[in-house]
Amino acid sequence: MSTASEHAGQAALSICEALRLAMNDRGLLPEHEIVGVLRDAAATHENALGTDLELENHLAVAELINTIIAGGNSVRRS
Repeated sequence: MSTASEHAGQAALSICEALRLAMNDRGLLPEHEIVGVLRDAAATHENALGTDLELENHLAVAELINTIIAGGNSVRRS
């Protein structure tokens, strides 16, 4: 069963994806800068400190971001 927190996370991810696509479509950010933002976000989580559970969560977030980068879903392809 999904929790309110999981729903909030999914909503945030969808909103961010839509914003990234819009920024690229409008020429506000080129693809390499969008990927750079994603890499910075992943690195922040990869280098985070905390308890074992917090570190596990941070690494899961970093893995998800890196999967988005590897999948090429950070910008709309023509």
